[in-house]
Amino acid sequence: MKIEDRVKPISYLKAHSAEIIRELSDGGAPLVITQNGEAKAVLQDIGSFEQAQETLALLKLLAMGQADLAAGRIVPVEGLADRIRQSVD
Repeated sequence: MKIEDRVKPISYLKAHSAEIIRELSDGGAPLVITQNGEAKAVLQDIGSFEQAQETLALLKLLAMGQADLAAGRIVPVEGLADRIRQSVD
């Protein structure tokens, strides 16, 4: 389904909110809400939202790791157990 098919004015949201929520809960695609002809919000089910947030968090961790690697802020894995034991003592 194309995103153009999922663009609705805010008046549609007001008039069909229960139907929209039910559709989203059943796995429907996100809905773009417009106001005065401009896209203003995206509605999606909570499961998709949480999955997107987890994906973004993982991508951020990956980017941070890449930045550490590029900056030389890395430590070899060899001897890791010894270093952990020393920090606990």
